[in-house]
Amino acid sequence: MIKKLVFLPLLAIVFFGSNLKSNAQDDSQDYTMFESIMLTPDYKDLKTLGDNMRSHNAKYHKDGAHRAIVYNISTGPNAGSFIWMMGPTTYTHLDTRPSDDGHDEDWRDNVMPFIKKIETVEFWRMDDKLSNLEMMDGDISKTPVIFVRYHEIKNGEIPGALQFLDYVSKTIKAMDGDNPWGVYVNEFRQGDLGRHIATVGFMKNWAEMDEESNNFKGTFEKVHGKEKWEFFLDLGEESFSNSWDEIWNYNAYMTGK
Repeated sequence: MIKKLVFLPLLAIVFFGSNLKSNAQDDSQDYTMFESIMLTPDYKDLKTLGDNMRSHNAKYHKDGAHRAIVYNISTGPNAGSFIWMMGPTTYTHLDTRPSDDGHDEDWRDNVMPFIKKIETVEFWRMDDKLSNLEMMDGDISKTPVIFVRYHEIKNGEIPGALQFLDYVSKTIKAMDGDNPWGVYVNEFRQGDLGRHIATVGFMKNWAEMDEESNNFKGTFEKVHGKEKWEFFLDLGEESFSNSWDEIWNYNAYMTGK
């Protein structure tokens, strides 16, 4: 259970795009990436927006590299907006994304009139080495509640951030049970927006937030040694300048399911 993890200070980290990629993983074609668009609805006709988004996704983004997933943002500074996500995909797949057969016209005429603002368009690549997602089978409905934490890395502190994440990753992988947890790198620099990296805990329901199983600190001390705990906390404080949390809820209807 991931609850113990996501509440640790600075658990979810966000890295500077190209610099972090060169340190954290290679640039082979074998990778997992998602396109993520944050949309704020105009709230005047949410039913029509929901119906039209559902129809669009069911027709043009049903499966494969162009599969769409919709999440409602339930907490945090972006609550009330939602995420339209496509993937897992690659840059090569973007060249063949739906564009004809009425796709662009449908999005323009039946979705965008009900959108107040496009907040962000981002591409997030998963770090395979740090993530702990082997138990996931791609069925989003099994983990419809996700805990997302964004972080900004201080200038010059990428090595410390990587070391901190490595501590977290090894601890999570040593904990009892299934603890699905992913690390995602923002592919492009965001300037003052930050949002350099997100870590994500996947949950079956909100009730998991009340569970007391799995002691992160206890497992950490077994894996790394008791003397490393304070160093670990200090490393987080020294490496990151800002962080914030969001809970996302899977919207099966708008996804097209």
